[in-house]
Amino acid sequence: MSGLPVEYEYANNPSGNVSANDRDNLSARLADAFAAGDLGMEEYQGRLQAVFDATTKAELVPILEGLPGRYRSVQPVLGGDQSGARPGELTPLRPAPRGLMKVGAATLGVLVGLIILLIILL
Repeated sequence: MSGLPVEYEYANNPSGNVSANDRDNLSARLADAFAAGDLGMEEYQGRLQAVFDATTKAELVPILEGLPGRYRSVQPVLGGDQSGARPGELTPLRPAPRGLMKVGAATLGVLVGLIILLIILL
């Protein structure tokens, strides 16, 4: 891996054919963006269809526009970097913690249950 954004590879080889690996990687990236809420359902489906319709790498560049980067630069931290990467090295982004969403969903479920119970009892 060159360490450059994936768009760079596609922009610098515009006439290259799109491989199954390219499609798999971009499908996963779009799914991640959809799951994170960066893409709506319609936009996700449209971009996903464009990935599978593309025949050259140049057609893939606009599909990735506006998506969050796949890599981040690691900055030195006092007391040592906890990611295990060297300063300036590119490492994959870590997904945001999902624990808060689970707590919120559980709380909502309890509240709905209590409301239904109150309606039945009254």
